[in-house]
Amino acid sequence: MITVLPVEGMPEVHPGDEIADLIAASIALEKGDVVVVTQKIVSKAEGRLEEVADDEGRLRLIERESVRVLRRRDELVISETQQGFVCANAGVDLSNVDDGVAALLPVDSDRSARHIRDALAARTGVGVAVVVSDTFGRPWRRGLVDVALGCAGVAAIVDLRGTEDTRGRTLQATEVAIADELASAAELVMGKDRQVPVAIVRGVDPSWLRESSVHSEIVRPHNEDLFR
Repeated sequence: MITVLPVEGMPEVHPGDEIADLIAASIALEKGDVVVVTQKIVSKAEGRLEEVADDEGRLRLIERESVRVLRRRDELVISETQQGFVCANAGVDLSNVDDGVAALLPVDSDRSARHIRDALAARTGVGVAVVVSDTFGRPWRRGLVDVALGCAGVAAIVDLRGTEDTRGRTLQATEVAIADELASAAELVMGKDRQVPVAIVRGVDPSWLRESSVHSEIVRPHNEDLFR
């Protein structure tokens, strides 16, 4: 059975805070837990905050954080970020931060996940995995979902190609984005207005617990992308 637990009562995160300390003080971890941490508090802890005076300043910030702009419509910009993600407004986010401040994506979310994982192990003696999550829109579908920006100690992709389905047919193209599914599951107990920036997914398949990287496994390279 997989259980998703909100980590409640965590204080506001500020630049320089050690997220692992705040998590360890808020919940008892178990071996094999997947700790899902929102990008927003990772960006705050890492000081990825910028002052934004007005819409013009916000647009300049979006352009700075983009390597290419794919589409524009009014104030919405779809761009490819320096980290390789294609998302709205290069991940520049004004929600859940002080007025006049924007949060930027972590420079390297896989590295951020590894840091939190290692710091938790050092403080608690418990081996866990970590996923850094963020909210993305989806082409051709309305609504938002949380996806993984980075991970450590858990598979980004579980490759089922070459295995058989329930009818004995060999699967040809099935690669499951486990890190994204864990991020989405955690969002069900975090929400956007509950002040719950961390959740624990407990009871995952032990075979998923391995070293991995969102950037190298999930982000689709240009030569495989039909839409860029």
